[in-house]
Amino acid sequence: MDVTLVVPEVVVEVDADAAIDRGAWRHPLRLVRLRLDITVGDVPSFGEGAQPSNG
Repeated sequence: MDVTLVVPEVVVEVDADAAIDRGAWRHPLRLVRLRLDITVGDVPSFGEGAQPSNG
């Protein structure tokens, strides 16, 4: 499976397990909803930030 990096434009909420292999999610993510209440700038980059969101 190839990993494709993208430029973030919108924020979405996803459902995922914690399995990460070589910097990519091991299992497919599932889209939950668009998060139109926050911007890309409000969200830390992957691997940054103190804690995951408790949504």
